[in-house]
Formats: sequence, structure tokens, C-alpha cells
Amino acid sequence: MLRQRLAHFIAHPYFEKGIIALIVVNAIVLAMETSPVAMAAAGPLLQSIDTVILSIFVIEILLRLIVDFRGFWRDPWRLFDFAVVAVALVPATGALSVLRAFRILRILRLISTVPSMRRVVNGLLEALPGMGAIVLLLGLIFFVFSVISTKLFAASFPEWFGTLGNSSYTLFQIMTLESWSMGIVRPVMAAYPWSWALFVPFIIVTAFAVLNLFIGVIVDAMQSQQSAEAHDEREAMAVETSSILQEVRALRVEVAALRAEQSKDS
Repeated sequence: MLRQRLAHFIAHPYFEKGIIALIVVNAIVLAMETSPVAMAAAGPLLQSIDTVILSIFVIEILLRLIVDFRGFWRDPWRLFDFAVVAVALVPATGALSVLRAFRILRILRLISTVPSMRRVVNGLLEALPGMGAIVLLLGLIFFVFSVISTKLFAASFPEWFGTLGNSSYTLFQIMTLESWSMGIVRPVMAAYPWSWALFVPFIIVTAFAVLNLFIGVIVDAMQSQQSAEAHDEREAMAVETSSILQEVRALRVEVAALRAEQSKDS
């Protein structure tokens, strides 16, 4: 009986909205703690608010464990919530003082709390297998062009192409189109006028072709995720409709039986 009441309580929309509001408030408080002016004016108050909100999060986790202990540990999103809250409970003293900076991770609980964010993350996770092949293809292209550019331009531009690592980083900058023309390619072309024949195909293949493949895989995964959720919703509605129809049929049978009895009595 107690578990049913607690389950109804934590499943209430107002409870979820309250947790979302506390996450946002907690993020604001943690951001204010980075300001020396705010800490000087209301440091103890901000720390007290942070402690109270953390206590509420701990109570929420305990309630969910009481309601469904096994299901809690099987749900990846609940495990994520537990890990984020547990990090904040670790004593941030001495060598562990760096963990204080990770308290802001509590705002990531919005991902598990807001369904739309959760769908986006699920779509990204589903896209990872397809993205793996694209990453391998991109790595192969980088390796080939890094070896070529190192052999061609290392002597004149050792800072950019002196080693395989330097060439890879320079090509990554070119791929992102950040200061690639005036910053890198044109100085190289001043010494090697034909070098555009290497950089232009590299940009076309990586920046315009391979990176768009990432977008295509992610969009496809998002659509698959949305289609799966829509299918589940349709099945749930079908089951609910079927149960309602069964109840209606049962009521009709009962009504027919009552009418038959009344007719006999009359």
C-alpha cells in the first residue's frame, strides 16, 4: 500500500515539474558560486540552498528505490541520476577537492527528466554504430593526407607539417574551415603554388561530404527513434482500446441479463 502511494506520488506531473525546477535553480546557484561578488554577499545562503536541493535529490532517489528497487538498477537513466547525485555526495576535500567542480553535472539530470531531451540522446546513442564506420573512413582520409602533406611541406613549414601529428592537427583546422585560407593554405601556396590541388579535394571530401554523412546518420537514427516511440504509443492505445471494448461487452452482457430477469419477473 505504501509503495503504491509513493509510486503515485513520484509519478505525478507536479512532482516531475518540481524536480525540473529544482535542477534549474541548483544550476543557477552553482553558477553564482563562481562569482566572488555573489559569494561575498550571500555565500552561506547559496551553500545552504545547494545543500537543501541536494538533500531533496537524495530523497527522490531513495523514494524511487523503495518503489521499484530492481527496476531502478535496470533503467540506464536512473543509474545516470544516481551517479550524478553520488558525485555531489563525495567529500570534496584534499585530493578530492576537484570533485566540487563536477557538482554542475547535476544539471544534466534535465536530460533524464525532460522526455524531448531523452529522445535526442537516445537517437544519438542509436546513431553511434553507424557513426563508427564514418569515423574510420574519416581517420583513413586523415592518415593518407597527413602522410602526403608531411612529406611535401615539412621542410618549409615544420610548425604545421613537421610531424604526422602536426599535419593531422593542421588538416583538422582546415577541415573545420577555421582560418584555413589566409592562415594556412595561402602561405603554403606562396611556396608551393600547386598545393591547392591537395587542400581543395581534402576540404571537399571531409568538410562537405564525410561530415554530412554524420548528419544523415543522426537524422536517420532520430527518425527511427521517433517511429519506434510512435509505434509503442499506438500499441498502448490499441491495448487500452481493446480493454475498454471488453468492458463494454461485459456491461452489455450484464445489462442483457438484467433485462432478461426483469422480463421474467414481469
